[in-house]
Parts: sequence; structure tokens; C-alpha cells
Amino acid sequence: MQFAPLSHLRRLRRQTAALLACLLLGGTANADTYEVKLPPELATSPRMCDYAPCKDVIPGATAFSERKGQPWYVEAYKDEAGQKKLLGYVMLSTDITDIPAYSGKPVVTLIGMDTAGKFTGVKILKHSEPILLLGIPESALVKFNNQYLGKFVGDNIEIGKSRPEENLIGLDAITGATVTVIAQNQVMMTSGSEVAKQVGILKPVNRPQARFPASAATPSWADLVADGSVQRLTVKPEEVGLKSDGRPYMDLWFGYLNQPTIGRAILGKDGYEGLMGRLKEGEHAIFIIANNSMDSFKGSGFVRGGLYDRVQVRQDKDGFTFRDLDYVNLWSIAASGAPAFNESAIFIIRGKSFSAAYPWKLVFLGNKIDKETAAKTFANFDREYWLADTYLEGGRPVVVKPDPTWLKVWKDKVVEIIAFTALLLVIAAAYASRDQLVRRSDRKNKWPVNAFKYTGWVVSIGFVGFYAMAQPSITQVLTWFHSLLFQWKWELFLSDPLIFIFWIFIIITVFVWGRGLFCGWLCPFGSLSELLYKVGSVIGLKRLQFHPPQALHDKLKYLKYAIFIGLLAVSFFSMGLAEQLAEVEPFKTTFLVGLFNRSWPYTLFAGGLLGLSIFMERPFCKYLCPLGAALAMPTTFRWFGLRRKDECTSCKACAKGCGSLAIDTKGNIDQRECMLCLDCMVLYYDDHACPPLAQERKRRTKAGQALTPIDGKGYFIPIHPLPMDKNSKGVEA
Repeated sequence: MQFAPLSHLRRLRRQTAALLACLLLGGTANADTYEVKLPPELATSPRMCDYAPCKDVIPGATAFSERKGQPWYVEAYKDEAGQKKLLGYVMLSTDITDIPAYSGKPVVTLIGMDTAGKFTGVKILKHSEPILLLGIPESALVKFNNQYLGKFVGDNIEIGKSRPEENLIGLDAITGATVTVIAQNQVMMTSGSEVAKQVGILKPVNRPQARFPASAATPSWADLVADGSVQRLTVKPEEVGLKSDGRPYMDLWFGYLNQPTIGRAILGKDGYEGLMGRLKEGEHAIFIIANNSMDSFKGSGFVRGGLYDRVQVRQDKDGFTFRDLDYVNLWSIAASGAPAFNESAIFIIRGKSFSAAYPWKLVFLGNKIDKETAAKTFANFDREYWLADTYLEGGRPVVVKPDPTWLKVWKDKVVEIIAFTALLLVIAAAYASRDQLVRRSDRKNKWPVNAFKYTGWVVSIGFVGFYAMAQPSITQVLTWFHSLLFQWKWELFLSDPLIFIFWIFIIITVFVWGRGLFCGWLCPFGSLSELLYKVGSVIGLKRLQFHPPQALHDKLKYLKYAIFIGLLAVSFFSMGLAEQLAEVEPFKTTFLVGLFNRSWPYTLFAGGLLGLSIFMERPFCKYLCPLGAALAMPTTFRWFGLRRKDECTSCKACAKGCGSLAIDTKGNIDQRECMLCLDCMVLYYDDHACPPLAQERKRRTKAGQALTPIDGKGYFIPIHPLPMDKNSKGVEA
């Protein structure tokens, strides 16, 4: 084994540090709107277009109105013969929806639409997508958005191939940013349709009205909650960026009042009849109560003639808002067991398309405070309501709900999911059978083990890395930490099925066997790194390959832990900066974007690590990988480790051949650093390579004794003499 001079390794560390500095200085070259600071007036001023480039999304417009409607939009005009002619409408996506992209934050988009309902322009004002910061150029998202130009807002537009037989228009996705473009499609279609319905371009859906059976029952509050007639919508302070004082930010109970059994239970007989007497045909009433909340669901800025802008009702794509004339006082609740409340209201839904026979949602609209910038962004929280079968004559109608976005992605990738799951199961099964595999191997023939391991490397590099782009990253770990602390959204993690499955596998196997199964057998970049080292050895570069001295390795291995802890700490102050610093991982450059599709600092860094891997086994994995550090910590609590003998504390045979340098001077394996290559386990059962076994083999051969099988502790099964009798003689093994 050759060792690198100490001065050479120190110089390598200095060069690596300088390269990282170049990465950070040049990191935002391709991301003009990443976490850009927008003027606060953009979200609040009536004159939105004074703070946004509205002319860029409505060509030919010369004047713009103040914000109108609910949700807000702006009218665009052009001068024609001295008169103002309505040209179209401009909408800010975050005025309408807060659909998060892959980062967990919405892409702030300015959208233009003409009076015929066709998109005229799209402009990204701000995004938080790390892949558009340090991977795919922002121009790719601009190109994606340009596909909407000229398309009608009422069309059925989805990501993927067009299907004319289903009247579906397909859009080309961005390779490596599928989740981002799916979210962006939802933003475009939701924003456009909301405004189109307000201005009459899209007509409301006419739904059959509900009919209610007669009933003399008087359910209690608990009964109403149990059958879903009363629902609860709770918003935690953390979900809107506030510190908790022990109270929910908003805690609402709500229900539908036109249904006679429910209405009489809530209002009492006289109250119910009085309310129904004032409702016109086709009008509906709901009640809302709140208690001990940090804020008011009515809002503090309500003025006579204005809107109650904190709550609305949504049914499919139709939205219903409430003005002062839609409000009725609710003084008390008749149902026994009802909770106390300090805020209440009855709101009247006057939209003709609303039907209580179908599911609808109560939506609470609020402002979310960004912890990093203190800026307020739009956020909504909703809860579905649907009357039970017993409250509807004929029961609930059949409703086919569209698949959620994450489920569509899973269905589209079903073949890849099956293949990937099969790969993980095969590798896990092979490693679970490691005792049988290493017993069939010896120091000269490790193929019973290596056949599975090398296959895992090749498939991981080609299929998982380059094709599926499912390389796990430290940015996902940081996102999980923040989600656990602030707001967990399953949809965010389910939106990338291969990454989701991979992480389930990683979490399970880390606690069963340690990080080594992922890092040593399945990590695409780690596999590529070690495969290059093996190839270098085969093509005649073995004499140039080296390992650092053990003493230096024992110091350098802690660098990756410092990087991980540093990234985690920075993420609590600025997730955007942490995502930039996470470029210490060369994964995006290698698999997602390509070595020759990025600026030179990234290419040099990733290429340099891969080049170094030819001469040093897994340099990135050992010393720089923050993901490896994050997985090494729970490895301490793994259930199963590699076997050791008593003689391993003094014997150095395995340590000399350990490419991970994970065996210390006392013969102990540092499972946090071990890549589970199983070379030491091959020697463990090899009676020609393991010194204790070799000595015992020689002793028995010299004494003419049989070589018994090797037991699970790594020793020949002892030979015990059998007691002699008159008729037989022999020994017992």
C-alpha cells in the first residue's frame, strides 16, 4: 500500500477550499430571481402594476387599473382613438394561490390573460427552487412557461404528452425539475381560471341541488362532529411563521345550516326557521365559530361594503366570498355539548352554482411570515365538508375526484418505481445473505459478494443516477428537519416517488445495518467514485493509488460532520444560503445537469473529485459528504454489525486491506465509516487468510486432525474425544 506525502494532502485540502470559494462566488450566475427581494407594496398596494412589470405580460398595454375582485386581479388597457380599451387582465399568482413547488415555497409568477381567456405572458418574479439556483438554468423555466402563450384558460392542460382523444393538451416538462413544473402548471391554471370566472370568461358549473329527508332527530354536538356535520379547521402558529403562545393561530368549527336536522340542532327550532325565512331560493348558510385563537377569522381590516377576506368557500374550481350583506349574527348554539366561543358568524352563500349535495371546502386565507426575510406571503388552509348519506335524500351522489398531483406522478412512473424497488430488494436480500456469500468467497475469489455489489454500482450509476436522477442529497435532509419543526407536508415528499422510496429504504437499512449499504452499494456518486478506483487499478494505475496515513484519515473524517452541522445551522437562518453551500455535493453537476453543462467551477470541482477517485478510494465519501455524515450518526444505533473475533484486537490483517480505513489500531470497526464492502468478512471465514484460522488449520493438519466447519464466531468447530466403549471408538466434532 502506498501513502501520500503529508504535504501533498495538505496542498489538496487548500486547493479544495479555494475551489469551494469559487463555487460560492459564482453560484448565482444562472438564477436572476432566486430569493430576490420583492417590494412589500407588491403584495399590498392597490396599484400593483406600479411595482410589477405588468407590461411584460400584456403586450401593448399602456394603463392598468387598481386591484379588483376577490381574489385580486388588475385590468389592462390600451389607448385606441383617445379611448381606453380593455385589453386583458394581469394577476399575481400569490394573490390567488400558494401552491408550493419543490422547495416548499410558491413560485411568485406574474400572469397576463386577454379578454378571450388566452394567456398572453408569464414572468417569474421570485422563486426558491435550489435546482434552478445551481443546476438547471432559469431559462429552462422561462421556456416551459412560454408553452402557455396563446392557450385558453379553460383547456385541460397537463404535464406530459397530449391526448387529443381526451381533449388533453400536454406540455413538455423540464428534465430533473418535474415537481417544479407540475406545481407551476397548477399555479397557471388555478390563477387563470379564478380570474376568468370573475370576469365571465368561464361560466360557473350548474350542480343539482340537494334534497333533504324529513327527520325529528336532535343530535348533540358530539353526534354532529362524529358524523362530519361539524368540521374543524385548525392552523398552528408555526404554519404562518409565528411563535406559539400555547394557542392555535386559528381554530374554527363550521357546518352547513340549510339541512333541517343540522340547522335545528345548531340554531334551535325558532332560530333555524327564522334563518330559512330570510334566505332566497338558491341561497345557503354556513356557520363558523372560533375560540382562543390568536387572530380573527373576520379580519381586522373589514370595512362596510367590503369583503371578509379571511374566509371563503370553494367547490371544485368555483369560489364564493362574503360581503357585509352576507353576514348574520350567531349569538349561541343550541346543540348540547357545544364548545365555548368568542367569535362567531353565519355567512350566506349566494352563488347559484353551489350545491350542498357535493363536497366543498372552507378556506382560511392568511399571511405567512417568512422567517428569513420577515416578508408576508399569501397562504391558505382548508378543510373539506360533505354531508353524510343520512342527511341527503338518496344519499351522496357519485363524485370522481381528480388524482392529487403526487399520485399522478406515481402513476406516470410506475415502471421505474417497480424496477427501482426490485433493485433495492435484491441488494437488501443479498446483503441479508452476506454470511452465506462470504463463506463461498475467499481472498482470491470475492465474486459471490462482488457480483451483487458491482451490479448494484452499475445499475445505481446508470439507472438511478443518470436516468432517473434519484440521487439523494443533503438538501432533502435539511428540508425534513425544517418540515418536522415547522410544517410537515406529505405531498412535498411524495412528489418524487423514487427519492421517497429511496429514503424509506435508507432510513430502515441505516438502523438495521448502518449507512454502509446505501453509501457502499447504492449511492450513485459513491458507486461511480469507487468504480473509477477499481478501473484505475485494472488499467495499470495501481502503483499510483494511495491511502492517506491512518492518523491523518482519523482527523480528516470529521470534516464531513462539520460540513453537515454547518449546513444545518445555516439553514435555520437562511435556507437559500444553505442550498447554495450544499453544492459541496457534486451530485447535481454529475447526474442532473451534466459535467459539461455548468459553469467551470462546478465542472472543475466535480471532475476533480472523480479524477482523484481514480487514485484515492472514495475521497468525497470519506471526507466531504454531508449526507454520509448525516447517515453516520444514526448508524451508531444500528441493530447488526460485522462480526469480530477476540484476536481481531491484535491482528491487523483486515485493517491492511480496508479501503474505508474503518478499522482502528485495536481492530475495532468504526461502523460510521464502514462501507460494508465485506472484504473483512471474507477473510473472517478464510482459513488461508485469517491468521487465527490459518494457524489452527496448520496445527490440525500437522496433527492429522480433521478440518471441521467454521462456526458463526469464525473458528473451526472444536474436536472433542468421544468416550470409548467395548464396541466402538472415535471422536466427536
